[in-house]
Amino acid sequence: MKILQDKYERGLSWQQAWPKVVARLENILLDFELLVLTFVGYLPLHSLRNLIYRFSGVKIGQKSAIHMWARFYDPKNIVIGQDSIIGDHVFLDGRDRLVIGNHVDVASQVLIYNSQHDINSADFVASTSPVEIGDYVFVGPRAIILPGVRVNKGAIVGAGAVVTKDVAEFAIVAGVPAVKIGERKNKQPSYILGRARLFQ
Repeated sequence: MKILQDKYERGLSWQQAWPKVVARLENILLDFELLVLTFVGYLPLHSLRNLIYRFSGVKIGQKSAIHMWARFYDPKNIVIGQDSIIGDHVFLDGRDRLVIGNHVDVASQVLIYNSQHDINSADFVASTSPVEIGDYVFVGPRAIILPGVRVNKGAIVGAGAVVTKDVAEFAIVAGVPAVKIGERKNKQPSYILGRARLFQ
């Protein structure tokens, strides 16, 4: 007997509906967790924010900081290395694995996605691909990094760039879509970013 319906108004048996009910409940819990993390972003202390972010599943290395007003999606798949600074108002997508290396500087309002809709799919289904950002990378303000991209060691992503494909080691990319415009001269970076701005 089919007394329940899916979003296309197709009848569902209880056996067909049960997994959908469980998935919906899991999504409601995740949405609530993301709401709580949004409010955590208003706390003006890095140590307290990092503690709560770690509790939610984000793996944050020593001496790394996430500035205020960060937004997340599925934090359990997000890994941030040591001595990395994540700017204010960033969006970090954890629907697939997101790895940010050591000594990485991600500027304000950067958006990093690892899920997107298949525009050619009949049901507009979402697909995911991991994103990896190597050590000593700098991502400029308001840059967007799309699913499946690897930004290799020492690369520079210019402000406002939209990164749609992998970025080679020490390459400097800019534009929409991002293209190589130069190369970083220092091929042996060893700097330490140090302490993030207090109360931000």
